[in-house]
Amino acid sequence: MAAIPLKDIVQEWLRLDKNQDTRNEIERLWNAGDSVELERRLRNGIEFGTAGLRGRMEAGFSRMNDLIIIQASQGLCQYVLRTVGNAAERGVVVGHDHRHHSEKWAQLTAAAFLKNGVKVYLHEGLVHTPLVPFSVKKLGAACGVMITGGVISYAYDDNGYKVYWENAVQIIEPHDKGIAASIKANPEPQTWDFQSTQSSPLCLDRTNDMREAYFAHLASLCLRKSLNGSTPVKFVNTSMHGVSHPFATRAFEVFGLPAFVPVEEQRLPDPDFPTVRFPNPEEKGALDLAMSTADKCSAGYVLAQDPDADRFAAAERRPDGKWAQFTGDQLGALFASAALDRYKSSGKPLAKLAMVASTVSSKMIEAMAHTEGFKFVECLTGFKFIGNTALQLVQEGYEVPFGYEEAIGFMFGSEIRDKDGVAATVMFAELVASLEVQGKSASQHLQELYKRYGFFQTSNSYFICSDPPTIQQIFTRLRNYDGAGTPERPSYPKTIAGLTVTSVRDLTIGYDSSNPPTYKPTLPLSSGQMVQFRAESPAKGTKITLTTRTSGTEPKIKYYLEGSGKDEEAVRSLLPKVVNELADEWMEAGKHGLARG
Repeated sequence: MAAIPLKDIVQEWLRLDKNQDTRNEIERLWNAGDSVELERRLRNGIEFGTAGLRGRMEAGFSRMNDLIIIQASQGLCQYVLRTVGNAAERGVVVGHDHRHHSEKWAQLTAAAFLKNGVKVYLHEGLVHTPLVPFSVKKLGAACGVMITGGVISYAYDDNGYKVYWENAVQIIEPHDKGIAASIKANPEPQTWDFQSTQSSPLCLDRTNDMREAYFAHLASLCLRKSLNGSTPVKFVNTSMHGVSHPFATRAFEVFGLPAFVPVEEQRLPDPDFPTVRFPNPEEKGALDLAMSTADKCSAGYVLAQDPDADRFAAAERRPDGKWAQFTGDQLGALFASAALDRYKSSGKPLAKLAMVASTVSSKMIEAMAHTEGFKFVECLTGFKFIGNTALQLVQEGYEVPFGYEEAIGFMFGSEIRDKDGVAATVMFAELVASLEVQGKSASQHLQELYKRYGFFQTSNSYFICSDPPTIQQIFTRLRNYDGAGTPERPSYPKTIAGLTVTSVRDLTIGYDSSNPPTYKPTLPLSSGQMVQFRAESPAKGTKITLTTRTSGTEPKIKYYLEGSGKDEEAVRSLLPKVVNELADEWMEAGKHGLARG
């Protein structure tokens, strides 16, 4: 079938779009004869997936703009009305962060539902992302939408549209595909009147109620309020030009903690993020200003939330005065240990305790579970999987007080089955305060955990490859490494860096060597390439877990490597050898021209 002429696509955009600014963008490109940029923006529509929508804010069917928000919202609305019982009466929750256009897009989202007679709980003002799923659960809503750039990269010109289902967890299959189909089936904008949110009796403001309920939930997580108030530990906190400052301030009050010192230059919401290149607490240099502030006021810890406040990072001042930032896995181990201690003190049977982590996260909680006798479950990457896995475990009779992923996302308690950077902030501060009474720091406590459960260290990075056939060739070779593999029984590498491969789980083709006789994995399949290897050297007492996977948004082959064992030095020296063999032998980086991250 012949491709639709570009001129017709341009005319279709101009027919549908009622925003003069984005209309002008397309008209300027057309008048300038910039067919390359027009093709890039208009030929293919933006994809709706399990993360909702994500993209750059500019005109075009493949970008984020008013028209795309309207189309997504009315498509989502029709799908919810067909799929969720009493959806119109139960309503939907809508919130937004401080990004450019976020407030208007939240109003346009609400207007699309109001147009179809659906009640809308539209949060007033800036909220942190966890408040939306919390509100969905508390209000019994049919779904929730958060307009936030937090679902994607941290560039100032990006934004996103994040959807929560009636179970207050991010959407998974089949809902993502069902919503995408419904969006395509409802392209004609029904209303551009975002002002209808001011006059419709169906648009309700329960923001203050939900905030108060949220902080009551946080209060239920606090264990040592009287002890917290007397801690001599001083904290510096940065909100990264995001929305977290008022939430973190109130959370410290709820926990009885002395007020933190804010990083003033980053305290107020600013969608242009003037002091950081990428306001992601994981990025190198992102915490420099916070550490400088902490140096000036002699604080011992730096705390940070990402701009929409669902992720959390922390750093500790070492005895030599230098700063050491905790990895997501190290924070996960500290939080898991605290959750375990809390559960033990309750007197409940450990057999009914469960914790969840993504499959690319540390196996340290798995080691804890084996030693202590509780259940550990891993799932695919992303809180849509972590949250749904937690709900399933609850249905099976388990209590799930904690779950996490290595990308500094942490889930606490039963009221929010999503990552919450504000909860993580005060849970960490309370842990530090309790350790201070014992004369210990967080890093010293982590060393104690290593002595009990084994030393764990990660080494995560990526190879750059922008050629999909090359990526396919690399993974095809991994599945038939010695030429003896079959589609039913692939043949993967048997050793790496002197370790023997003990199991392989391939979530692309659906193979798990550790699960005979079917050899089918218990985890769902991945949409991209994803293979996990476990290998060990019994004589040296060292083990590794190595996961390789493609990125859904970048031209990368990512790898997540973790070594473990009783001998810290043996683990540290092993990891570079594994990375080198992965690059030189498994990936054939030289042959394929792969650049290392």
